[in-house]
Amino acid sequence: MAGRDVVPLPLSGEVGKNGGVDPAHPVVGVRPAYAVRNVLVGLLGRVGRVRGGHGAHRTPRRAAAVVAAIGLVALSLSSLHSPATASAADEKVTFTVGITNEVDSFNPFLGIEAESYEMWALTYDYMITYSMADMSPEPGLATDWTTSDDGLTWTFNIREGVTWSDGEPLTAADIAFTYNRILDGGPESSSWGSYLTSVTKIEAPDATHVVLTLEKPNAVLPLLPIPIVPEHVWKDLSEKDVKSYSAEPKDGEPVVGSGPFRLVEGTAGGSTYRFEKNPDYWQGEPHIDEVVFRVYKSDDPMAQALIKGEIDFADDITPLQVKALEDQDGITALNGDSPGFDEIAFNTGAVDTESGDPIGDGNPALQDPKFRHALGYALDLDQIIDKVYQGAGLPGDTIIPPAYSTWKWDPPEDEAFTFDLDKAGSLLDEAGYTEGSDGKRTMPDGSPIGTLRLFARSENKKSVDTMDYFKEWLGELGIDAELTTMESNKLTNVILDGEFDAFQWGWYVEPDPDSMLSYMTCDQRGGWSDSWYCNPEYDDLYAQQNGATDQTERADAVHRMQEILFADSPYLVTAYNTIGEAFRNDRFACFQPQPDPGGILLFQYGVHNYLNIRPVAEAGDCDGVSTALGAEGVSASAGGGSDSDEGSNTAVLVVGGIVLGALVVGLGFWALLRRSSVADRE
Repeated sequence: MAGRDVVPLPLSGEVGKNGGVDPAHPVVGVRPAYAVRNVLVGLLGRVGRVRGGHGAHRTPRRAAAVVAAIGLVALSLSSLHSPATASAADEKVTFTVGITNEVDSFNPFLGIEAESYEMWALTYDYMITYSMADMSPEPGLATDWTTSDDGLTWTFNIREGVTWSDGEPLTAADIAFTYNRILDGGPESSSWGSYLTSVTKIEAPDATHVVLTLEKPNAVLPLLPIPIVPEHVWKDLSEKDVKSYSAEPKDGEPVVGSGPFRLVEGTAGGSTYRFEKNPDYWQGEPHIDEVVFRVYKSDDPMAQALIKGEIDFADDITPLQVKALEDQDGITALNGDSPGFDEIAFNTGAVDTESGDPIGDGNPALQDPKFRHALGYALDLDQIIDKVYQGAGLPGDTIIPPAYSTWKWDPPEDEAFTFDLDKAGSLLDEAGYTEGSDGKRTMPDGSPIGTLRLFARSENKKSVDTMDYFKEWLGELGIDAELTTMESNKLTNVILDGEFDAFQWGWYVEPDPDSMLSYMTCDQRGGWSDSWYCNPEYDDLYAQQNGATDQTERADAVHRMQEILFADSPYLVTAYNTIGEAFRNDRFACFQPQPDPGGILLFQYGVHNYLNIRPVAEAGDCDGVSTALGAEGVSASAGGGSDSDEGSNTAVLVVGGIVLGALVVGLGFWALLRRSSVADRE
């Protein structure tokens, strides 16, 4: 599936839920910042996006503070204590990961945050998983599978000897139970139903076989990245119970799962999540004893914690922080290729999904695809990539990123969006949105357009700065706009109520495009859709590609769907970005990127690295994975995606302090970017 808060940054430490301040281990006292969905998508109307090997993940990053950034640089240039090597043989080996967003639910049928998906993957197994090289489907609980000639029967062979963490055997019956809960259309179907499109029956004829019967072929199969839950734990939970079931540790007992780790501490919205290894895991015992996730209010204190050795891995840091960390002793920092995109989304017409009656107060101009499309020429994407993304990204155009070349459609060169305010103005004129005597554009009937309400996620500086630019470019077209920043969870409600005109967010797109494509269908309004877009021609093509058995035929339909979206412009795709990561290479080794090479190291599709990372002293050849960072013959600082130097306007950090001033100036500029005008920034 594909995933979305102004939080002041204290000068020292962070204020937690109980008001305490811990400068070393900040916690979060607000709702999650990634997509921040604490209720069921669809049933309770939240619009969610996820990130992880499971769909599209949202990537809000909390706003940077100049003071914290200067602290990062100061720490980088100072003489710091050297962190101890990962635990000796007789000590517990703990791998600590810093993140900037909370888990919204440990219940795999409720959560939608990227962090939630990561926790589910540690706790539960999947029948089908993904390869590290290119994220193609690979065996999980299923060892292999066969398909009937007509594509209507799929038989999966389930491996024997797998047990739940409480000792109960895991069989095909658990898999069929999980899938049937989704197929029954209850709350479980909101997140996972699209994978079982056209499936009419799911059976487990014996302990080692699962059989899916379809009414028509499903092109997505065998992709089934659905967490398998234990029937003996979940069978007594009604649909009503599922909506509030936390799936968290209770009375000191860990959550029952079959994954490589067991959740022993943590609650949704909390600041720390602790997992202990499952010594009986069917793929083999992990090399680390526990994984601890620690939530930070922003990425600056998280980066400082990495430098000080308080954490071992920092997820989702900025390109500027990657640059500051990449030459730091004991640290590997990189920008990994991210198969996702950011966009400006429009309110194309919110409706009551029961009656079809309009809801909210969206500006009627944005219900016109010609108006929306014209605004695509009012975005200087090169400047956005350079200034907002610090050069770590590519200008966007469609909802399928370049990483998936088979599925991506590219607009013809003469139709592609370029920054051309004259062309944007001409297209608006042609559509009837002409300028009045006051220089302000009007509706085709001559009435005022009014002021467009733009929204940005306050914890995400890219979101705020992108919309700040957009507001000013709209002004140059004679369109007034006002920008409001708010926390992601609040913005979710605004979107649900249809009380917006445009907002900025982003999606992570999984290897098969079906899930991402589905979010733009009419049926997803009030659920995973956030632009309220509906086009029957698009829906017909969605059904066509979903049932296609010929890949060329399917790709043609997928390309046509992107062409329709490009013309109708419910989204203006702004960027294909990267994800910054850093880890202590003096402690841990054997991180394999996904995709390999050039990809990311955690929050992947699957749990390969949690199983295979180990203390540096035990690395060896990383079990023969020659591309793993820290393997014999592979530099611990090698690998990663986009070159962090490319397009960057900041100088490389030089130990000794002579570039400190330049870097701080860069950070200060970045923090104050929103306060300057477009002309000042050009």
